[in-house]
Amino acid sequence: MKRAFLGALLLLPLAARPVEAAHWNVDYAKSRLGFIVAWSNEPFSAAFKSWQADIDFDPADLAHAHVAVTIDLASVASDEPDFDDGVKGPQGFGTKQFPAARFTVQNTVHKSGDNYVATGTLTIRGITRPVTLPFKLTISGHTAHMTGTASVLRTDFGIGQGTWAAPSPVAHEVSVVIDLTATQS
Repeated sequence: MKRAFLGALLLLPLAARPVEAAHWNVDYAKSRLGFIVAWSNEPFSAAFKSWQADIDFDPADLAHAHVAVTIDLASVASDEPDFDDGVKGPQGFGTKQFPAARFTVQNTVHKSGDNYVATGTLTIRGITRPVTLPFKLTISGHTAHMTGTASVLRTDFGIGQGTWAAPSPVAHEVSVVIDLTATQS
């Protein structure tokens, strides 16, 4: 009886350890994080050249999923380079005062097939708002591919101040677009 008790006592620390989801390393060369917004009724798209994602995710154990993304806002590059300084400037992201944005996932739900929804918070210009990100995820071996789009209002984050606060020429609704490839470590 004593041996069984001692054996159980020795195994207790192992049982108390939290379950850890698989860690994923983003292949930044194959991944894209950016946005699309209507500017004068035409699509204006941009991508962030520098960002970091910390991802622990197991589709069979969503309760232990952890995703945190930090974006270097000054790394934005658009399909209209003449506008990039304005996007980074005080009426846009205000990168001198607010150099980074952060997205942190609090909950992930499996909908069906390869469809999921992540809910979390996005912080830009020191303003934090809830964001819902529907996404598709396929995992083949140790490689994952995720695509998703979240809709946000730029004015909720203080983006577009002064003359840019109006919904014209730049729409208030912005689509944040993610195309991510990662390998399991």
